Parts: sequence; C-alpha cells; structure tokens
Amino acid sequence: MTSPSEQPPPRVEEFAAQTVEYVRRAVGVALTFDSDTLPLLDHYLGSVPADRPDLIELVVATAGAYFGEVVRRHLGGRWEGLDEKPPAWRMVLPTGVSFSPAGFVAAAITRAELDDHETGFEAPPRMKPHLAEALARMGELTEDDYYSLSGRFDTLEHVHSVLLGVAARLLGDAVDDDGEDGAAEPEGPDPDDPPDAPN
Repeated sequence: MTSPSEQPPPRVEEFAAQTVEYVRRAVGVALTFDSDTLPLLDHYLGSVPADRPDLIELVVATAGAYFGEVVRRHLGGRWEGLDEKPPAWRMVLPTGVSFSPAGFVAAAITRAELDDHETGFEAPPRMKPHLAEALARMGELTEDDYYSLSGRFDTLEHVHSVLLGVAARLLGDAVDDDGEDGAAEPEGPDPDDPPDAPN
C-alpha cells in the first residue's frame, strides 16, 4: 500500500496540479488536497460547459487525478492502471475497495450515470456483501450529494471505516480458528515412523 505521505506518481501529480491551477484561476482560491476544499472543486465542475466534450475530457482527467489524491492522502491506498489513459486510472483503498476517480468527476459534471465511465465502487468478493450493506445503511441522498465529489468523499470515508472494522473482525476470527495466539499445536510422534534403534 502506498503511504498517504508518499509522493504520487508523476503523471498523477502533474494532472492534479493542473486542477489546482484551473480552480485558482476560476474562483481565486487554491485547493489544498483536503476534503474541506472539495466544495470548491464541486463549484468549479458545475461551471464546465456540457457542450464542450473536449474540455470535459480534460477536466475529467485532471480533476480525477486531484480527487484520487485527496482520497489517497486521507484514507491511504494506491493508484492502478496508470499505463492506460486517465479514465482507466483507479484508486484502490487498503480495504480493497476501488473506484475510478475520473468516473466520479464525469458523473459530477453531467449529473448522470455514464456508459463510458465507471461511476460505482468495486470490492473483492469477500468484501462485496459488506460494501453493499454499508452503502445501504447510508440511506437516501439528494442528487447534489450523490453526484458531488464532497458527497462521494463522505461515502468513501464511511465505507472505508466500516470495512476496516469488518477486516479486523475477519482477521480476529481467523486468529481464533488457529488458536488464541495463532501458534500451531505441537505434533506428537508419527505412528508410522519406526522406533529409535536401541543404543
């Protein structure tokens, strides 16, 4: 797992820095890679013209890198798929939950689920039922909260916390199954082994 304090991959860092500059020019405030400034990014995304697919493609790539970095620095995780184009880049959390930051940005701009962008969460098979349960317990969200990056971040933070607890419980169960300290029971002599020869 990449430590949140480690530098991001160069392409991610470059793209994220572009978003910081775009938002600074548009609203006069610098983004600081924390969740408190995500509403500024949401405001900026709301101003992206829906009839400019070239601009949307650029913003999806750069703001996706920025949002993924906010998540990584706060929750931990690692980037995957960086040898592909930015829409295929994924953030994988320590719990195994993964998502497409670019997909979340595309949905935030268009306020819709998109066929050409992944806008949901993925999890390892063992964690999928727990992920579904954690999402269901969050209840109804307004459309603004659902599509905003601020809302996505809050959802990720909640899911991450719940699944860390689940992982700890599963690990504890595994230790209990192996004995309290996880040590193997000592083995007695094998009855098929011949007895030691007398001296």
